[in-house]
Amino acid sequence: MYNLVLLAARPSDWTHERFIDWWRGDHAELTRTLPGLRTWRHTEIDTALEPRSEGWDGVSVLGFDSAEDLRKALDSPEWAAAVAQVGDMKGRRIAVMGGEKDMLAG
Repeated sequence: MYNLVLLAARPSDWTHERFIDWWRGDHAELTRTLPGLRTWRHTEIDTALEPRSEGWDGVSVLGFDSAEDLRKALDSPEWAAAVAQVGDMKGRRIAVMGGEKDMLAG
């Protein structure tokens, strides 16, 4: 599995609840249509382990069969629509990509 991992924080004028409702609602409707999307996990962050980890609202992990499949999704009109919907929302995100390995599998 090849993943796009997004760590996201809401705009400063939104509540955490509003952001999660939008992220799992209207924004998710666009994201679900990404070509090649195989798995998708969302974590709503409710507590930071330590002060330096504070300020984030959620983690999204989108899984694809390969790096090429992810790149096709990022070049798609569906991705463009999701990016356009975010617009100038002024939230923060960290977006990284990489191969997944199950560390508990034998």
